[in-house]
Amino acid sequence: MKRILPLLILAIIFSGCASIYLAPNGKTIANKHEIIAIVKPKVSIKARKKDNADAIQESQRTSSIEFQQEIYKYMLKRKSKGKILVDIQDVEETNALLAKSGKDIQFLTTSEICDILGVDGVITSNFGLSKPMSAGGAIALALLAGVGTNTNEVVVTLSIKNCEDKSLIWKYDHKYSGGIGSSPSRLVEGLMRHASKKMPYFKR
Repeated sequence: MKRILPLLILAIIFSGCASIYLAPNGKTIANKHEIIAIVKPKVSIKARKKDNADAIQESQRTSSIEFQQEIYKYMLKRKSKGKILVDIQDVEETNALLAKSGKDIQFLTTSEICDILGVDGVITSNFGLSKPMSAGGAIALALLAGVGTNTNEVVVTLSIKNCEDKSLIWKYDHKYSGGIGSSPSRLVEGLMRHASKKMPYFKR
């Protein structure tokens, strides 16, 4: 019951309206992909005047890594169960290849990212948080700025880009509110459970 209750709460939270786009030929294109990559999400945390800038920046950095890892773990688990056929590039390799390029991913085009990673599709994401969610970042900020356990609004965008023609084949946007105590793993679990219903890589 203790494990089921959080999932029920997340199911209720994510049952609200979400904006989902699937290109007319998106499923056909996705079926041709052999390997995809999940790049580190862009995480932005709304800072207040009294917040410590270094703590906010560190929380954004650690949260980005955590969200990437959790999305990867979720998809890898589904692949092991035969619910995803496409291969998923190990995120450590993804990060290493991008780091080796010496370029800031924020300023790279889809074409450049695809060339660096050598994949057929790229999953990108953005997480907008009103407060830190990363455990380490949240604790650091709480110690420096006295942030408590108030409600945290989260705005999430997931996108899939096709490397062959650099087109957007799928996009998911959603916003919800949850406690700051919610971990990245719980957020991503609820997010992916909801988003994967329309994500073209998942078998129905």
